[in-house]
Amino acid sequence: MPKQNKASKRTPAQPKKAQPKKALPKSQAQPKQAAKRAAQPKKAPKQRQALSAATCDRHDLYERSVQDPDAEIELIERWSKKLCGAPARSLREDFCGTALLSTRWVASHPSRTATGVDLDPKVLASGRRRHVAELGEAAARLTLLEDDVRTRRAERFDVVCAYNFSYWIFTDRRALLDYFRSVHGSLAQGGLFTLDAYGGTEAMSVQEEPRQVKGGFTYVWDQATFNPIDHRVVNHIHFRFKDGTALERAFTYAWRFWTLPELRELLEEAGFSHVEVYWDVASDEDDTSYRPRKVVDNQPAWVCYLVARR
Repeated sequence: MPKQNKASKRTPAQPKKAQPKKALPKSQAQPKQAAKRAAQPKKAPKQRQALSAATCDRHDLYERSVQDPDAEIELIERWSKKLCGAPARSLREDFCGTALLSTRWVASHPSRTATGVDLDPKVLASGRRRHVAELGEAAARLTLLEDDVRTRRAERFDVVCAYNFSYWIFTDRRALLDYFRSVHGSLAQGGLFTLDAYGGTEAMSVQEEPRQVKGGFTYVWDQATFNPIDHRVVNHIHFRFKDGTALERAFTYAWRFWTLPELRELLEEAGFSHVEVYWDVASDEDDTSYRPRKVVDNQPAWVCYLVARR
């Protein structure tokens, strides 16, 4: 099962505002203006084009179904404060796709910079068109690279993240260790590497998991194959619409299903000094209630984060 988009949507960097004193309704406080507004004809709401396989943008649907950058920024802020004692400023988003997280990161604070790395030029172009173009001056603090995430660079980052299990594309131990080592070398001293993983008693079963998404479509996570000998998996994402059309296999992933003990051992072997597993302890729909845990009960399906410090 992929990560569920269930988080609170509060902008992490936005300070809490002081509560204003209770005021009279505008209709009582400003009768002339209220009367004027009442006399004006109401504008008809804009009609949104119904989603269908012919009209949809698969990258937009993916973002709406899977990603929650505001919650992830809030988690990064919390981990940086707790583990590093200082706020993170520079972020590298590996396997960034449309760079939704990177664009939200630079927009959330004027001192923040981000670098997004992905091999797919089409998905990067989608991100530039739909997200970077809306950043304004903040776009100067964002760099998008069409490159291998294992490429070693001189720049050092406060945080490197690899989300949505994208690093599972490395299906042998040597390749994943090489990636982890390259991340370790890309971090500033004391910097953090954050990544997610999924599992559970049903995570290795061949099955489909549909979920209704606000906006008029169904997201389907399809665990198509699982080989218990080498843990190779093939998963698909489908999108189905109210008009009966569907975008089947909008995304396909051929991964290795990595376990938490394997990942922790590889991170330590790569040189990280401190590795913690953050488990979802919330009983509600809060996507930021992850806490460090060493012992947990297994569940049918779970998603957790690993946080490794250089």
